[in-house]
Amino acid sequence: MTSAITRIRGRITALLPGRSDLAEIRRDPRRDLLAGLTVAIVALPLALGFGVSSGLGAEAGLATAVVAGALAAVFGGSNLQVSGPTGAMTVVLVPIVAAHGPTGVLTVGLMAGVMLVALALLKAGKYMQYVPAPVVEGFTLGIACVIGLQQVPNALGVPKPEGDRVLLVTWRALEEFAKDPNWTAVAFALAVAAVMLTGARWRPTVPFSVLAVIAATGVAQVAGLDAAKPIGDLPSGLPAPSLAFLDTGALGSLLAPAVAVTALAALESLLSASVADGMTVGQKHDPDRELFGQGLANIAAPLFGGVPATGAIARTAVNVRTGASS
Repeated sequence: MTSAITRIRGRITALLPGRSDLAEIRRDPRRDLLAGLTVAIVALPLALGFGVSSGLGAEAGLATAVVAGALAAVFGGSNLQVSGPTGAMTVVLVPIVAAHGPTGVLTVGLMAGVMLVALALLKAGKYMQYVPAPVVEGFTLGIACVIGLQQVPNALGVPKPEGDRVLLVTWRALEEFAKDPNWTAVAFALAVAAVMLTGARWRPTVPFSVLAVIAATGVAQVAGLDAAKPIGDLPSGLPAPSLAFLDTGALGSLLAPAVAVTALAALESLLSASVADGMTVGQKHDPDRELFGQGLANIAAPLFGGVPATGAIARTAVNVRTGASS
């Protein structure tokens, strides 16, 4: 018994940040600060949007970006990874919200965090290399299609129809638009997309997504255009941590969704960390430490009302391009 406890303690110690991590932080703090500021600007609208898409509201996305992003960065196994709410996770969360409500999502996130920590203790991160490339490509393409379809009602400026089946909701949104077209909303959506795509090719390090959103918002406000309803008020700070959402009687019915969220968080986070390694020289992530950091992040995020988080490829890429090193 004593030897088992000693092994577990040693394993946890090996997963915690060490002196080498502190040395990396002191190497180029000015460049890291600039990269962090740039990523924060890019991550803010993404966090708000994914919070709304998940069904828990913009404040949930913001809490996730702050709490999960900080913990995963400190305890994770990559010097470059940026974590938070993602589109892929949103796709998984929508049916959970429909079936179990917001409290069910928070419970699933907590359970997934515990499972991720367990995977890290079992040294499961190394098995990521055995996932076939076509599986990864198919997963990424499928998620991209679902995310695009989810945004059709907003892009058309129509109320989102009821339901959790993306194709059916999209079709109903198209029917509503055909009855009462909102060309202003369509023009805004196309203009913002055009600025984002062309700007990313012209100046990859400039956050054109944020600039486009700011410009479109300003035009809509000044001209008094009826583009779409605003997100609403955001909290001025994080709520106090609480476990009031936890219903132990529902844990059994939430086990399967929690396993799905765990698998997605592990897969997407390790994929993102691998992509970051490939974008730079001399960087190599520790997959088990990355799972450990993601686990702690997902345990903490629900306590503040946040949704499950993963490593985010888009934000991580921005981090690398702006010169982050720790």
